[in-house]
Amino acid sequence: MNRNQKTDLVNSLHNTFDAAASVIIVNCIGLTVSESTDLRTRMRNEKCSFKVTKNRIARIALKDTKYQHMDPMFTGPTAIGFSDDPVMAAKILVDYAKNNEKLVIIGGGLEDKPLSKSDVEALAKLPSLNDLRGKLLGLLQAPASKLIRLNLEPASQVLRLISQKSK
Repeated sequence: MNRNQKTDLVNSLHNTFDAAASVIIVNCIGLTVSESTDLRTRMRNEKCSFKVTKNRIARIALKDTKYQHMDPMFTGPTAIGFSDDPVMAAKILVDYAKNNEKLVIIGGGLEDKPLSKSDVEALAKLPSLNDLRGKLLGLLQAPASKLIRLNLEPASQVLRLISQKSK
């Protein structure tokens, strides 16, 4: 890899760190190609990304980003998972690590807050942004649907009364 390619890689990784809502760092020792492909597919399906990184390049790319506190976490064969949804990358990686001992969660970052392994696991238990949006929409729609049911109830009572009288 020549100097220009390394510079492009550092710039690309720097932009990734700037845009991500959360970054999770994992060790992936002995992960096979099929396992890696499966993990990348799961991440892609949830609009997340997974990249194997070179530690030196990742450390350079971290400078002047909100994740520069993660510098000491880049040891050994590392990879990063990241997404715009603060929870989704953690959910997928923690779930995958439960079923595959070759993937080990090291830690991560949520905006400018460092996350330990236990913090990442706790983050994975939270509902995703889409789940929260669905719950909020359900809460907003509930009063309107109850109001409609209340308005229709007297008419249905009259119909039931007429039906009973006709029998």
